[in-house]
Amino acid sequence: MDYKEISKRTIGHLYQAHNSIRNSGIAPQYIVLAELRVSQLNGCAYCCRFHTGELREIGMTPEFIDSIPGFRHSSAFSNKQRLVLEFAEAVSGLEGNIPAIREALSACFTEKEITELTASIALMGALNRLRIVLGAPDEF
Repeated sequence: MDYKEISKRTIGHLYQAHNSIRNSGIAPQYIVLAELRVSQLNGCAYCCRFHTGELREIGMTPEFIDSIPGFRHSSAFSNKQRLVLEFAEAVSGLEGNIPAIREALSACFTEKEITELTASIALMGALNRLRIVLGAPDEF
């Protein structure tokens, strides 16, 4: 189903919000890292491939990208990257100690950056669901 065309205005607003987040001033690596983790959790193959490509474009190595699902057990990640990944998981599932993670994030990110990061995680969950439910399964 061509959901982007069918609901051009509504879906267009979602992509405008996505562009706004991408231009908000937060370093792109953190937004893309969160978006990839959310897409992995939701099982959106298209989005995983897309965000993996983005991480490569901004200089992340294949070894780093391959380690994302096991970030808790890898020394490849900075404290900020770990917090972003942990926050993406907590917000996606609305579980874990979100207040504690938010407090830890506040040592590394501004309130605006935390807000943009949270919006990015929530929006990516919505975009994953649209792609999985309404998109063509072989759309790469």
